[in-house]
Amino acid sequence: MQIYLDYSATTPTRPEAIAAMQQVLTEEWGNPSSLHQWGQRAATILERSRVQVARLINAPEESIVFTSGGTESNNLAVMGIAQQYRTPQHIIISSVEHSATSEPASLLEQWGWEVTRLPVNRLGQVDPADLKASLQSNTVLVSIIYGQSEVGTLQPIAQLGQIVHDHGAVFHTDAVQVAGRLPIDVQHLPIDLLSLSSHKIYGSQGAGALYVRPGVKLLPLLNGGGQEAKLRSGTQALPAIASFGIAAELIAQELAIETPRLIRLRDRLFDALSNVSGLVVTGDRVHRLPHHVSFCLPEADGQTLNGKVLVRQMNLAGIGISAGAACSSGTLRPSTILQAMGYDDRVAKSGIRLTLGKQTTEEDIDWTAIVLQQILARLQPQKQPCECY
Repeated sequence: MQIYLDYSATTPTRPEAIAAMQQVLTEEWGNPSSLHQWGQRAATILERSRVQVARLINAPEESIVFTSGGTESNNLAVMGIAQQYRTPQHIIISSVEHSATSEPASLLEQWGWEVTRLPVNRLGQVDPADLKASLQSNTVLVSIIYGQSEVGTLQPIAQLGQIVHDHGAVFHTDAVQVAGRLPIDVQHLPIDLLSLSSHKIYGSQGAGALYVRPGVKLLPLLNGGGQEAKLRSGTQALPAIASFGIAAELIAQELAIETPRLIRLRDRLFDALSNVSGLVVTGDRVHRLPHHVSFCLPEADGQTLNGKVLVRQMNLAGIGISAGAACSSGTLRPSTILQAMGYDDRVAKSGIRLTLGKQTTEEDIDWTAIVLQQILARLQPQKQPCECY
């Protein structure tokens, strides 16, 4: 039995999105910038995809800039604002950002910018009062992740964005994990820049988008042919973008049914594991991504189990999950997200994440809970009674 529970890492490309890619690759392979009929047919697909992605978040189509994925979108948001200034200014991010946001912020810091990293509570949430207190006269950008990929916590984006707007700064949010799982309406949210990714919503890898509210000025990371309203030069990856468009259209249609289904499955898994000794839920159980389950692991023989060990054991059982902490060259580092939430280094190596999707069933959830408990029991050997002499 094979069960995939790592949908926050990537989703399987849906058949309709694959068909859209195949059409472009075999029939409509022209360059969208070309004026002849081949180019214009490609341009029609490009703009249709832009409309489809825009409708997912209720945005005007001209506000969608196609990129290679969420990482590039986050970089374009941060650096596209920052490089407009000749002298260093001040930006604010949370302490639980994806590295695609935190790394550009660190680079700006090396260039003399002041970067404030807002603390979070034990559940991973930013306090709006901390944001308000951190704003300065030279704050030009605030970037707060919408839904945290490792622990599932949702931020109070509407409240945070309003505080930023009242101050007159630009507000960006990484919505890669939220789009297609919860409704997003940028017409009613105080968001200026918003990052999206195709392969998180059953489109292909290699495409993403940045929503840029009309009137917000950005400078490009790439210069050249001037594609994407001069914000992202380079011939567009039309097969991936076409798959992104159809995936966005279909997931928007399915949202009203799929989101409650995922929430039921998520809570079923939480409930099934609620009595496992030492297993600690990470993130906010209430304000949470609908498909997301995460824990810190219990101790075995006085040592906290690390997430990497459990991922390998679950994989041997045919179940794909992920460790919350980053692995590099065989070494498991403490999760910076869990550290920011107040967990010590030992526990911050023990995070695991199980994320659900379209193919996940109740039977998958029940079997996963059984297998996970069996593996934890095996990794936590019972102490043998000592022999008396």
